[in-house]
Amino acid sequence: MNVIPFNKPYLTGKEGHYIYQAVLSGKISGDGIFTKRCHAFLEKKYGFKKCLLTTSCTDALELAALLINIGPGDEVIMPAYTFVSTANAFVLRGAKIIFCDSQKDRPGMDEDLIESLITARTRAIVPVHYAGIACDMDKIMDLAAKYNLYVIEDAAQAIDSYYVGKDGIPKPLGSIGHLAAFSFHETKNIMSGEGGMIVINDERFFERAEIIREKGTNRSKFFRGEIDKYGWVDVGSSFLPSDIIAAFLFAQLENIEDIQQKRKHIWSTYYEALKPFEGKGLFHLPFIPSYATNNAHMFYMVLNGLNERNDLIDKLAKSGINAVFHYLSLSKSPYYTSKYDSAELTQSDRYTDCLLRLPMYYELDPNKVLDVLVKVFDK
Repeated sequence: MNVIPFNKPYLTGKEGHYIYQAVLSGKISGDGIFTKRCHAFLEKKYGFKKCLLTTSCTDALELAALLINIGPGDEVIMPAYTFVSTANAFVLRGAKIIFCDSQKDRPGMDEDLIESLITARTRAIVPVHYAGIACDMDKIMDLAAKYNLYVIEDAAQAIDSYYVGKDGIPKPLGSIGHLAAFSFHETKNIMSGEGGMIVINDERFFERAEIIREKGTNRSKFFRGEIDKYGWVDVGSSFLPSDIIAAFLFAQLENIEDIQQKRKHIWSTYYEALKPFEGKGLFHLPFIPSYATNNAHMFYMVLNGLNERNDLIDKLAKSGINAVFHYLSLSKSPYYTSKYDSAELTQSDRYTDCLLRLPMYYELDPNKVLDVLVKVFDK
């Protein structure tokens, strides 16, 4: 039986060549020639004010928490239906996480619930653009302005996706909040195995972001010749990726248009073939609001219950197709259960039980998956 994996990393063909160039350059530690190329590419293409590659999206979120000085007693609002890194970055600094429920028609946080969660201790809102589908950033930024809060976009899944706000202008996700974090993990559209990026849209954080990323030193200024020696000037950690990782990433970035076109074709093939079965009430397909674009990060289905979801996973597995579920609501995780004392998060829990992700990668033939799904649903 030929097995169809859930994910398969795609190589453009230039990764090894660029890694070789990086090694020959004599500098394979952080902020080498390919790191700089990645920064320049992303800032130009998406209009990000400042990009800094990190070793992971987790590190980018932790760097963001340090930048806004999160500490004990602070509260941070975020969805419960997200990866643990979204919360860990702030828990590590002593903050209390205030979970917001998901939307009924999509896993992203319900922006209409956020204001009721804000208290005098709230410091930040962390919207997660689940599946690369934008949260309503106008609502979130308006609340942030009203209550003097920071907005940190968790854009781990959102490269090359946009939000069309009240002004009608498409804005790249990650360019709207004060800060944003991206992932280049091997499961993402553009990847480097492990890797991430912090985007700084607020100029107040430009200099300090460099310092924290460089172990709390002003070494970046030293390398640019702006100071004659560097020292320890702030808290920090080692958030820089090797230039070998950046070399791999740059090969991916150069091919982003081709990668995105192929992924969107696969996504649309799934959607069009499964739409008739959604009309029979068997499941729900992804909903994309009018203000959001689709970057085809993932294709998911929301079944009618836990048993239906698990049954479909088993049937696909017997045909060699690896479909998977996604997050367990963080509010019900073993670590956080005793710390969570608010209302039930009905929608978040529903996605925990009912959401199923289909294989999605560049070289996938979606019709091989659909052949099995159609047989299952046609009965």
